[in-house]
Parts: sequence; structure tokens; C-alpha cells
Amino acid sequence: MSGVVEELRAALGEGLVVTDPEVMEGYAHDEAEWAPYEGPVAVVRPRETADVAAVVRICADRGVPVVARGAGTGLSGAANSGRGWVVVSFERMNRVLAVDPVQQSATVQPGVVNDDLRARVSLDGLWYPPDPASSPWSTIGGNVSTNAGGLCCVKYGVTRDYVLGMEVVTGTGRVVRLGKTTAKGVTGYDLAGLMVGSEGTLGLVTEVTLRLVPLRTGVEHTVVGYFDSLTDAGRAVAAVSAAGVVPSALELIDRFCLQAVDEWKNMGLSAEGEVLLLARSDLPGESGRAEAERILECFEKERAVYAVRSTDEDEAEALFAARRLAYPALERLGPLLTEDVCVPKASVPTMLEAIERIGERFRTRIGNIAHAGDGNLHPLFIVPAGDEEAKERAQRAFEEIVDEALAMGGTVTGEHGVGLLKMRGAADELGPDVVAMHRAIKGALDPKGILNPGKVFV
Repeated sequence: MSGVVEELRAALGEGLVVTDPEVMEGYAHDEAEWAPYEGPVAVVRPRETADVAAVVRICADRGVPVVARGAGTGLSGAANSGRGWVVVSFERMNRVLAVDPVQQSATVQPGVVNDDLRARVSLDGLWYPPDPASSPWSTIGGNVSTNAGGLCCVKYGVTRDYVLGMEVVTGTGRVVRLGKTTAKGVTGYDLAGLMVGSEGTLGLVTEVTLRLVPLRTGVEHTVVGYFDSLTDAGRAVAAVSAAGVVPSALELIDRFCLQAVDEWKNMGLSAEGEVLLLARSDLPGESGRAEAERILECFEKERAVYAVRSTDEDEAEALFAARRLAYPALERLGPLLTEDVCVPKASVPTMLEAIERIGERFRTRIGNIAHAGDGNLHPLFIVPAGDEEAKERAQRAFEEIVDEALAMGGTVTGEHGVGLLKMRGAADELGPDVVAMHRAIKGALDPKGILNPGKVFV
């Protein structure tokens, strides 16, 4: 392994190659609790595409695995290193290269933080909709890797819907451009779309061109509903969809998560009921007020114990800030494993009921947050540190929730990716013929098998 380090230093210089074990430990894994990892042989922090291509060529020649890393906020283990791997961290490739107000697009390096991109394009009256809860920290490269979603995606779609084209380093170290920058284009296969959600197994993305939309103006209308049970809240979600309403956000937070936020930030959110639903309409003027009223009617019809259309914009923003804080608030309580199943919207109440039942059977504390409007549920497993028996129960509950989601016609991951944690479920979902197709594609683009091996499928 010392040979690959020496070759990397000779090609890139000392400043880009890190081998200090204490520093490398911080790059060895993402935020996925219980996903295994081991120490890399080196961390490379490239400044340009040529550096990335040089790393891949050297590693391909020596058969050394390479894993790409954004901000490390992932929750599936996709960015975890194996022993002796090379980690490529894109933290220094963090520039917005161009914003085109006429074409309504932006070209960025992978290390650009999601919220920083939003702030930059807003200066040109434009907006980048995908907004994972980690948007203040997660990077565009990481979002592309997992096809990240977020709070607005019930109406505006996920990362793949906004990727026009990209520059990629393949498993042989070749630099290619995929996709398009025009509004339309149907030449050849959608290889750029193939890269989105590939979790670093097909190539290292070094530049992305993203579609933008006009910046939203005006006041959003927020509807707040508290419910006595997850099932009642789930029925309200299904009712909103059945009414033909497409809110700009429809989020669920249970009392356990709200209490964790309250204890951390003293926001006073957990007093009204067992489950909170937050909905928004961003339609302008009277249309937005009317849509918010229809959502309110759905909440009341499905037994909300308290429901109201908020007239205080600051209060509404605080509620959505609490939704984003739920995960870090629970992390303060101990090791936290996050699920990421997605089910048909009509199945949301049944799936929430199943999660509650599974938690009781395995004697596992499960908190619930969700992008409920599109059926993307995030059960959160809290286990006392060092309690191996409780950890084993939680892992069994985790797998059973995957099976329940698949039985309902759902998927094992809506936005976090497969990584290491969902490979069994992904194989069940895809089936052997489709897994074989995945393997064939990977073999063509990564013939040496060095790009994030042993992830997603085996």
C-alpha cells in the first residue's frame, strides 16, 4: 500500500494527499450508524478534474478501491471506506462555475453545499428545489450520488429531475461528459440519469449542470395539524392526496421527535398531540389560501385534535426548522439508525401502523419523521449505547420494516441510497435478473472493479 501512496504524492503533490491516521478517521465513514468501515490508506483532496482522473488511473493500475466522499452526511454507508482504500474527498472542489439565467441552469463542482447553491442562484431570481434536511451541510455531489430528495420533493421532484449533464471520471480514469445543457435532447441512452443514484459505483462526478426554476415569490401558506396516533395522521396524508392537492411540503413528526427537539432547543412543540403534520401551499394569492383550506379540511376530517392555518410566518418557519432538527436532536440521545422506505401514498397509514407494531414486537423505540406527502418514511431507531441485545433487536426490526414496505409495493430506499445497509432488501426488490443488469453495467464502466466495491449489490 505504501507504493500507491508514493505514486499519488508524485502525481499530485504532498498537499493533496493525507495519510495521518487521526485525520483520515474523520473521512472513513458517513453518518450511517452500524454500517461497517475500516481505515483508508490515503485521503485525497483534489482541486480539479485532472487530479481525480490521476487518482483513479493510479488506483486502477494497482487494484486499489476508491470511494468518493462529499460532506459525509449520508445515512447508508455508501461513502464508507474499506481497509486500504483511497478516499477522494471533494471538499476543495466547491465552486459554482456558471449560472445561466437565460437557460435557467447552473454548473457546479461536486463539493458545493446545497444551501450555498440556492443562495447563489437566488441572486439571479432562480431556485434549485431539491432540499434534503441536510441541505445546510450536504453537497451537490453527495446529493447526486444518492439521488437525494427533501421536503419540497412531494411537488417539485428529486435530484434526478434537475440534473441536465455532468462530467465523470470512469473506472479506467477517462474523463467523459454525459447528458446535455439544452432544454431538450434525446441522443443516446440517458447515461447522466444512470449516474444519479449510483452511489459512486460507476464513476466519480467532477462537475454537474443543474436545471433551475424561477424563484418562488410571495408568502407560503402553512397548515398545522396534531393527531392522537400515527394511523390518524397517515389517513390525513392519504386524504390530502385523494383530494387532488399537491402541497409544496407535507411532513410528519411524532411526539418523541418533537420532545427531543424541545429538550434541545426549548421550542415548545410537543404539547398538543402525539403526531404533527406540517403542510404548505406555495400557490400565489387566493389560490394558495384556498389550497391551504382544503388541506385543513382533510386534517379535520381525519380526526385532528388541533388543526389551524398559520398566520404567523415566523412561527411557520420555526415549525419547519424543527422538522430539520429532528434527526440531530435524536442523535444527542445515543446511537441512531435511520430507515428510508417509500410506499404508495395510499399505503402510508398502513405502513405507519406496521412500524408501530414492529417496534412493540421487537421492544425497540422507534421515532418517526417522514416526507409523508410522497410516502417516504424515516423510522428512527434509538438504542442505548453498548446494549448489543437491543441493537440486535433493532436490526431485526429494521429488516422487517423493509419487508413490509416491499409487500406494499414500496421500495427499500427513497433518498438515502442502498449503500451497505440496504443490500439485502435491494436484492429482494430488484430480483436476480435486474441485479445481473446492474452488474453488467458496472463491469462495463468499472472493469477493474475499484469504484466503491461491495456496495449497493454484490
